[in-house]
Order: sequence, then structure tokens, then C-alpha cells
Amino acid sequence: MDAMYPSVTAELSGLRRELTPAQQAAFEAFGKAVFADGALTAKMKQIVAVAVAHVTQCPYCIRGHTKAALRAGATKQELMEAVWVAAEMRAGGAYAHATLLLDTIAGEEMKSKGA
Repeated sequence: MDAMYPSVTAELSGLRRELTPAQQAAFEAFGKAVFADGALTAKMKQIVAVAVAHVTQCPYCIRGHTKAALRAGATKQELMEAVWVAAEMRAGGAYAHATLLLDTIAGEEMKSKGA
């Protein structure tokens, strides 16, 4: 229990299933449906999941979906490129939200001029 992120163990997984079996089964079915081949291949979906996991900063998701992506045929280069896309999108969010900062500054300047 000293680690910030404990290892996933059979005991912890079993406890989660035991405490909420219906929800666990539904979540597993949902995951299978989401990651099945569709308009996007299972490989592409796993690459997307790796990128999203980096944005959400979930270490369990990063490890699990990296392994799943490799099993689905993703290359190291594809995965690293996906992480760079995620990084740009995350940075882009901060950049785009600077509009709120600039709008707030303008509003405060207008108030101080009118006061």
C-alpha cells in the first residue's frame, strides 16, 4: 500500500468483481464492444487509447493499452507518434483557452477604465 499506484493483482481484481459483479460484467462487455473492429481497426483503436491514456495520465491505461496495441500489431513508432499527437492536443487546449485569459483581462481593463 506504500506505492501511489499499486500493482494490479488477482486479489484486487477479484475484490472489484465480487463487490460489483454486474457493473464489472457490463464494463467488460462495453470494452469488448468498443475495441472490436469497426470503422476503425482494433489496432487503430488501441493506438488511440494509448494517446488518450497519456492525456488522462492513467498509468494503468498506459501500460494495458500499450500491451494491447502491440498485440494488435502497432509499432513502437506508431505508438510514440500517437503520444506526440496527444501532447500537441493537450498543449493546444492550454493555448486555445488563453482566449479566456485575454477576454478576462480585457474585461477587467474595461471595468477599471469605467471606474
